[in-house]
This record gives sequence, C-alpha cells and structure tokens, in this order.
Amino acid sequence: MACHPATVVDIVGFHGHTILHCPAERRTWQLGDGVLLARLLGVDVIADFRSADVAAGGEGAPLAPLFHAALAAALTKPVAILNIGGVANVTWIGEGAGVLAFDTGPGNALIDDWVRRHTGANSDLDGALALAGCASAPHVPRFLASSYFERPPPKSLDRDHFRGFAPEGLSLADGAATLTEMTAAGVAAAMHHFPRPAREWLVCGGGRRNPALMEALGRRLGTPVRPVEAVGWNGDALEAQAFAYLAVRSILGLPLSLPSTTGVPRPTSGGQLFRSFSSAAP
Repeated sequence: MACHPATVVDIVGFHGHTILHCPAERRTWQLGDGVLLARLLGVDVIADFRSADVAAGGEGAPLAPLFHAALAAALTKPVAILNIGGVANVTWIGEGAGVLAFDTGPGNALIDDWVRRHTGANSDLDGALALAGCASAPHVPRFLASSYFERPPPKSLDRDHFRGFAPEGLSLADGAATLTEMTAAGVAAAMHHFPRPAREWLVCGGGRRNPALMEALGRRLGTPVRPVEAVGWNGDALEAQAFAYLAVRSILGLPLSLPSTTGVPRPTSGGQLFRSFSSAAP
C-alpha cells in the first residue's frame, strides 16, 4: 500500500471515523489506527485531532473552520460555509479575523436513517423521495423546540443526538420531505447566533447534492445558497484537504481550534504524530 512512485507525500492527516462524541463528558472516539496507517503508507501520519481540544474543555468540533477561513480570504464577507455531512456545521467568517463555528443540527443523518430503515438504500438519492412528498407541518416546530437551538455557540453534536425526532406514521416520501425540512430549519436557526447576517451561504459535503435540501435551505435562509464549486472549491475533496491542512498546522504547533470555533479556553493545537518506518530514527 505504498504511495504511487510519482506522488510525493510528506505527511498524512487521518481523521478516522467518529463513533462517539460526548464533549460534556470529555469523550470523543474516532476509529482508525494511525500506527498501522503510517506503516502501510510509509509516510508519517497525524491522527487524533480532537482529543486535545476536548481535554482542554472544548467541544472538539467542528475542526475545519480555520481551513474554511483560509480558503475564504478573498471572498466578500460575511460569508457562511455550511458543511452537510451526517451532522451539519457552519463556519461564519466576518471581516478581519472574525470566525464563529458550530454544529447546526442534523445533516444527512436523519434522512439517511429514514430511507435505510424503510428501503434498505443508503440515502434519498437526488432528493427524489423528499421532492415527491409533503413535509408534515407539526413536526418542524416540535423539532425546533429542542433546547439545542437556543444554546449559544460554540456547540457540537453526536450524529444520533436528534434520533428521537424521526417521524412516525408518515409515508416514505412524506417522512423524507419532513426530515429534509427539519434539517433546513435547524440550519436556518443558526442565523440567530451570527454577529451579522451572511451575504451568502456556500455548501459543501454530500448534502449539497440533494436538490430538495438545497431548495429548502434557499427558501429558509432567504439569501444566496450555492455549492462551494461556485467559487472554485472542490466540494468532494474539501474535508480531506482540511485535515491535510490541519496536519501541517499540527506539525508546526499552530492552533487547530479557537475559543470561537470549539469553545476551548485558548487557541489549541492538537493531533498525534505517528512515524512511519521509513522516517523513524534507527
């Protein structure tokens, strides 16, 4: 599994797969073996990005905001970068050095779980089910009544935090439409915490490929909502690029998180270095 001969890689940033995230209990758990990966690749690996932040009293998430801010340096501010994975998180970037970040609520998780439960498929491909259904109006305000949305940021979520809000008694299509509307409503609630309204929202993560979700976001946010490709970024690679960027910051001892991105008391570096055999001292 060595790298291709034509590829020169100095360091690998390896996030792993989060299976538990409970910062209030000072616990976050990502699956992945940095030692093994470094040996297989023959390249040094930085992993375990979140533990230092959580141990210091931070939320440990989201961690991409400093990368978002670097990418957005030339964009007109304020701008919001919305990442829709299993959980949705937003980075608000203002003029100067102003950055605020937090998880907004569910991203694709509730929709994916609903579709998987009823059909065995992994997702609502192209938002087809949601577009064919009608959202159940009573479910959305009940969802928004969760205390999470009033809690001031920074804040973060476990993937399954909102699992109890999955609707019952709805058709497949209506359930997908309802969960899509709930997801967009959670994102819209984030605006109340911004220092100033964002001029536009740029969306990355798998959720940007769901037309039903993108339509709901545009309607609820009331401001331009575009995939990050609109400004020349690669939405499929952005998360990987972010952890490569954070790996370099870790090597240099630079902060990976700030009080305004994770609630950590002071700018905090992190990550653990795992040496490959080829670079280890004899």
